[in-house]
Amino acid sequence: MILVTGAAGNVGANVVRQLLEAGEKVRVMTRDPGDRSFPDGVEVVAGDLTRPETLPAALSGVERAFLFPVFTGIGGFLDAARQTGLRHVVLLSSSTVTFSTPGMIGAQHLQVERALAASGLPWTFVRPDAFMTNDLAWAPQIAGGEVVHGVYGNAALAPVDPRDIAAVAVRALLDQRAGEAYVVTGPQSLTQIERVRIIAETIGRPLRFEEMPRDQFKEQLLRHGMPAPVIDELLDGLAARDGETAETSPAVEEVTGRPSFTYAQWVAHNATAFLPAQT
Repeated sequence: MILVTGAAGNVGANVVRQLLEAGEKVRVMTRDPGDRSFPDGVEVVAGDLTRPETLPAALSGVERAFLFPVFTGIGGFLDAARQTGLRHVVLLSSSTVTFSTPGMIGAQHLQVERALAASGLPWTFVRPDAFMTNDLAWAPQIAGGEVVHGVYGNAALAPVDPRDIAAVAVRALLDQRAGEAYVVTGPQSLTQIERVRIIAETIGRPLRFEEMPRDQFKEQLLRHGMPAPVIDELLDGLAARDGETAETSPAVEEVTGRPSFTYAQWVAHNATAFLPAQT
């Protein structure tokens, strides 16, 4: 039995699907089992990583687990995992832990990685770079017009499809690749301007990226509830990548034996999100 936490997320949902396709028995843990729909064949149990008392029952009979990072609940999970005899944990971490200055987000992921490494449990760290799904934030602008407004349009990332992140995690679970850490990127270094162009070509609509003042963009993110320190870290990161080429990792192909999905393939898979709503 394999436990999947964060099973409703972009990566977790793909982990569940791919494990089922591999013929594995899958249990998902969720705060409210009646509030989510999961594929047939999945065992659904109530549990919360921030409530340690719920974890022994969720982990009972489980051999391996995919762990979504909850920065305040790792200690309780690790205690319960040791007590129930868990044999392997694959942690969804972040490539930011490898930065010379990890920043606030990287520091939180590092804290979880270090706790797991010190626990005595066999572990694998999956460290994705920027998710392609982050660009779904552009969907309302694209569905309603021809301009994507943003900052640092020439900042390059190597965004990765969540299906590929999940595929690396699943192989780590199935092969029990203990003690390994994988930085997972997409196959291409792409600026924001280039990604908007690829969306335009894929959905067959004219689109362009248009720069806006940094302060104005930050104000928009503040209105959406993003904390100011996180915004500053995000924008400083983009500024540092402006005009640079993003590094790519071969991890997806090396671990899974197949090429990673391109950005155009991801857009085609999610094309309806960028189209105007049907009336």
